Amino acid sequence: MQEFIYYNPKGLDFPISEEILVTTNIEDTKEKNFLISNTKEVESELNADEIDFYINNSKDAMSAKIENVLKLYEIAASKYDFAQDISYSEDISKQLLLVANTKEEYEAFTEHIDTDDFELFFVKEEIVKEVSGHIGNLSVVVDDEGKDVTLNVSQIVWFDAKQIALNQSGTFDPNLSSIEEVVTTLKENINSYSYKKFTTYDKEICQYDGRREEICSKCEEVCPTVAITKDDETKTLGFSQIDCHGCGGCVSVCPSGAIDYAPSNKESLFEMSKFYEETHPLIVPEKMKMSSLEVSLKENVLPFAIEGEKFLHEASFLTLLQISGSQVIFFSDFISKGSGDAIRIVNDIYQAKYGKDGILVAMNEEELQKAINEVSFIEGSEFNFNQDDLKKREIFSHRLQKLVGDEDLGTVKTGEHVHYGLVKVNEDKCTLCLVCVGSCNVDALQADATDNTLRLNPSLCTSCGYCEVSCPETDCLTIERDVINLEPTWFKENILAKDELFACVECGVEFATVKSVTKIANMMAPIFAHDPVKERSLYCCSDCKPKIMMQNYYDKKNEGKA
Repeated sequence: MQEFIYYNPKGLDFPISEEILVTTNIEDTKEKNFLISNTKEVESELNADEIDFYINNSKDAMSAKIENVLKLYEIAASKYDFAQDISYSEDISKQLLLVANTKEEYEAFTEHIDTDDFELFFVKEEIVKEVSGHIGNLSVVVDDEGKDVTLNVSQIVWFDAKQIALNQSGTFDPNLSSIEEVVTTLKENINSYSYKKFTTYDKEICQYDGRREEICSKCEEVCPTVAITKDDETKTLGFSQIDCHGCGGCVSVCPSGAIDYAPSNKESLFEMSKFYEETHPLIVPEKMKMSSLEVSLKENVLPFAIEGEKFLHEASFLTLLQISGSQVIFFSDFISKGSGDAIRIVNDIYQAKYGKDGILVAMNEEELQKAINEVSFIEGSEFNFNQDDLKKREIFSHRLQKLVGDEDLGTVKTGEHVHYGLVKVNEDKCTLCLVCVGSCNVDALQADATDNTLRLNPSLCTSCGYCEVSCPETDCLTIERDVINLEPTWFKENILAKDELFACVECGVEFATVKSVTKIANMMAPIFAHDPVKERSLYCCSDCKPKIMMQNYYDKKNEGKA
């Protein structure tokens, strides 16, 4: 199979790599398989609009263009190889519900369809009570003269659709586009409706799943549909890929990295970022329609095409910044909650270190051209390492540690949707029970058996607070929330508490910490004060405790006291 093809009926005014098949005749592409093409006119596994965008707008010298065009094909191939966005299909019947408020809306829609196009149901908005399910399997509850009646349909057309209908996939509002476009979409869906898996999920590091209290459910909060739901009784998350828009907002707010973006996961982003060494990356989400942009790309500006606009987080931004050694341009007309917090955090860090923003945000074409003209390399910011198999927080920690070095750059405040924090422990009250360590699933809290210490790596802490609510001691563990200290100790394991091991008074085996034994003994000693053996048992290991209790029983029995 020829992997790369470039098709343009007008041809090219400069040569490109022999690895790319170039043709001006669309017939040359028929009945052939391609991995990456520059246009949707050619059947391929992945269409890369960024190729023509670069060719048509770049001011790079010819030698650089030849190199960069091949690089863009290789980036797209890397994205394809690492993608986990599996495709699925759904059967869509002709059953269609029309929700309209006026006779004019009803007539306007029905004029655009034939009687055999759909099995049409019609209701007025005022009687619709509930919508559930997804495209191909929608249930609509309506009030029929005081009785609830359920209509089962595959798709819905709703003029000025209410949010209850927009939460699920399969509802189309003609007022957001046109009746013609909606009818075309409805018919296409009946012929073939496919959707992709946009998210992957690792419940082992999820900070909602299986916990006794709700500590985090940010992903469900920011989801604009019912693609993510939560069950507060079982503390589990549900994922409906068919209802997912693929925006990625859940990924950028997930503190631990339990949710990742299937089309461009963290491994994929890392591999693609490697191609941007000594370039100015220009991130353009799919919705910004790169093919229609008319801007002048100064030398060394290279587009970075992504699907969703909301999945980028502080670790992905910092990865691209440090590999490129340049400021990064992010072109999007909407900044999500998680990405917005991440951009501010990273920019605050770069201001503290380099005196300039790392990420230049452009929300329209005018701002984009200004950012392209201003973007520059940042001397001394280049850094890379093998981050394979590292979690989201670990990646950010390693990269930030390199940036900070031996300096003290002050403090950066984190935000409403991206949290970091500093666990503090009152050592006098800590018994080293290690409940907090067991409650931490990002490995920020650790126990070191070699010196009987409780330790914290602040750079990994998500400030979730589960250790705080799990600690059995009163006023022992607290968290200073939403802070990153840009100094060397932030990235090292700090000792929060330390104790000695207590040796069993009978056999000498060390079985608990001094503080834990002392605490229990102080609580129980008054109760056992009348019985020296029971009182002594408080200082015994689990093996010796029953032995001395049984021996005491037999001794008393032999003495006739039992």
